[in-house]
Amino acid sequence: MSDADLIEVKSEVEFEDGDRELVDVNGAEVGVLRVDGEFHAVRNRCLHDCGPIAEGAVGKKLVGEFVEPGKRVEKDYDDDEPIISCPWHGWSYDLETGEQLADDDIVLPTYDVVVEDGVVYVDGSSS
Repeated sequence: MSDADLIEVKSEVEFEDGDRELVDVNGAEVGVLRVDGEFHAVRNRCLHDCGPIAEGAVGKKLVGEFVEPGKRVEKDYDDDEPIISCPWHGWSYDLETGEQLADDDIVLPTYDVVVEDGVVYVDGSSS
C-alpha cells in the first residue's frame, strides 16, 4: 500500500459510532462504517439485487450450537462479528470478511480502512 492508494473519507473525530460515509474507490461506490469503534468498508452493492448495502441495518452475527438430538439449538449473538443486512431483501454479510451469511462462497468486496494523523482513509489497493 502506498499513500497514492489511500482515499480520504473524513476526520476520525467527525466519524461517530454508527456513522456511514460513501466514497469512490477506483470507480466503485464504497460504504465506510464505524461500528463499536471499529472501521469497516464494503462495496455499496449487494450481490443479490444490487441494493445499497451500506444503508442497511448493522447488527451482531447470530450463531448456534447443536448440543444433541432432541435438544434445541443453543443460540447467541457474537459480539465480535458485526454484520450488515441489505435494506432491499435482507441479504446479510459479515462486515469484516464480506462473506454472505447463508453461503460463504458469496463474498462482498471489503476494503482496509486506515487511520493516519486523525484522518480516516480507505485503502484502494485492498479491493
